[in-house]
Amino acid sequence: MNRTDTLTTPPRAIEQLLLEPIEAIIPHRGTMLLIDAVERCDTTSLSARATVHADAWYADPEAGGAMPAWIGIELMAQAIAAHVALCAMQSGGRARPGVLLGSRNYTAHRPNFAAGARLLIQITELLRSEAGHGAYECTIHDGELLCADAVIKVFQPPDFQSFIEGSVSS
Repeated sequence: MNRTDTLTTPPRAIEQLLLEPIEAIIPHRGTMLLIDAVERCDTTSLSARATVHADAWYADPEAGGAMPAWIGIELMAQAIAAHVALCAMQSGGRARPGVLLGSRNYTAHRPNFAAGARLLIQITELLRSEAGHGAYECTIHDGELLCADAVIKVFQPPDFQSFIEGSVSS
C-alpha cells in the first residue's frame, strides 16, 4: 500500500511523532475522535488508548454510561488510521485518505465497554498491497480482559475524491 502522497516534511523518528497530539495524527475531530493517544508504533503494529466517557454521544444510560461494543470497530479503524498516518509521517509524507471496507468477523466478547474504562486497542498489519488494500488484526482490551477482536479490511484509493464520487453515483 502506498501510504503517502508526496513528501512534505523531513523524515522524523517515530518516538518524536508519538509526542504529537492525536489530532495531529488522524483527521477525526470533535465527538467522532475516540482515540486518546498512541502509545507505541512500528512499521507493522500500533497500540492506542481510548477512554470510555459516560457523558459521550454513544453512552448508554441503561448500562451506566457504557460504550456499546459495536463501536469497537470504529476504535479499531481509528487505530489503523493512526498507524497509516504515523508510517507516512515517519517518511516525511502524509497519509492518503482511506476507507474501512469491513470485517468478516467482528467479535465482541462483552456487550459494552464500561464507563471510565481505559481501553487498549492493538492492531497488526497482515496485508498491504500496492493497489491500496490492507488488512489488520485488531484487539481491544480492558486491562487483561479481551473485549473484542477482528480482522479489519481497509482501502486507500489512489484518487479518494473520484472513489467517493463513484461510490455515491453507483
